[in-house]
Amino acid sequence: MFHINHAFTQLPGSYLFAETAKRTKAYEAAHPGQEVIRLGIGDVTEPLVPEVVAALHRAADEMGVRETFRGYGPDYGYAFLVDAIREHEYASRGVNLAFDEVFISDGAKCDVGNIQELFSSDAVIAVTDPVYPVYVDSNAMAGRAGDWTGEKWSRLVYLPCNEENGFVPAVPDRPVDVIYLCYPNNPTGTVLTKEQLKVFVDWAKANGALIIYDAAYRAYVHTPDIPLSIYEVEGAREVAIECCSYSKTAGFTGTRCAWCVVPHEVTGLDADGKPVELNALWKRRMSTKFNGVSYPIQRAAAAIYTPEGARQVREVIEKYMVNARIIREGLQGLGYRVFGGVDSPYVWLRVPEGVTSWDFFDRLLDRCQVVGTPGSGFGPSGEGYFRLTAFNSEEKTRQAVERLARMK
Repeated sequence: MFHINHAFTQLPGSYLFAETAKRTKAYEAAHPGQEVIRLGIGDVTEPLVPEVVAALHRAADEMGVRETFRGYGPDYGYAFLVDAIREHEYASRGVNLAFDEVFISDGAKCDVGNIQELFSSDAVIAVTDPVYPVYVDSNAMAGRAGDWTGEKWSRLVYLPCNEENGFVPAVPDRPVDVIYLCYPNNPTGTVLTKEQLKVFVDWAKANGALIIYDAAYRAYVHTPDIPLSIYEVEGAREVAIECCSYSKTAGFTGTRCAWCVVPHEVTGLDADGKPVELNALWKRRMSTKFNGVSYPIQRAAAAIYTPEGARQVREVIEKYMVNARIIREGLQGLGYRVFGGVDSPYVWLRVPEGVTSWDFFDRLLDRCQVVGTPGSGFGPSGEGYFRLTAFNSEEKTRQAVERLARMK
């Protein structure tokens, strides 16, 4: 009989959000009639904006006419969307990208999970801690994480982000090949300044490391001078790959569209020690394993760059940020230590002393019928913290905060 990939058997339990969903479903089954308010998984609740819906309809109609029907699209994305991204997401901020440095995909989660296929099997991976689980799990599935010790992986290098260091991670204290960074950060909701990011860029250049930069929440930044792209930092084109998403920006969690930037300057070494462009490798991987995002979805994504589309999307983002403020201020009023929620749809809170993050999850669900996400699910440094999201209606968000007062 064939042998399976042993690395999969080393994965602890189920995926974080699958576990929270399982516990929530069990609670609802045992308590029929009780309304549960979900502030856990980062899934949007507002519908697609009218400009996007209209673009979807137009593109769907085109697909029903022989003269405008489209089959397989360009491997790396239609020019109308790639050019819109280059202009509105980058050139508008002083960053110039070549056309073939932008790759359209079906999600930033897929990109950050798949990009590890470009790494050698013995690559040393560094992650901020707490961290989005996909960075860790995808490398664990590839066998790079080592052994699971019950709290952390033996071969991963963890960069703690907590109150003690102001949620600003230090650069690795040992050689690593790859560093994953996510800003605005999931789960803590915090951001880094251009100066703080430059420390990582300079370290990566000096040590021959690669940065995978997840900027999925860039549209939520409100603080002036916070970089929306790592390429706003001098030297980043030489060492960084950036992954971005329309999921939270434009409500595409169900329609799926994103983009990834791989500059030509980013290189790795082959078996003979010769430099190889990662751009060329990513093109090869994409053309082999991916047939592209559908034409109607790419037309829908491009619609957010029209003046009306941009206005409508911004209105939805502001709705979520009102919810973030309601949660942040409500928790502060209840005496919790709270972080994030200013430049991110995530609010990160310190749970009461002597209570684990999973205990807090169960208490919140049982006493308040509110669902959040335990911090320990994001890594060792997440223990003692808890994440709430702003992705619900304002009415439900206010109700959730009122219910939280029962915990005090």
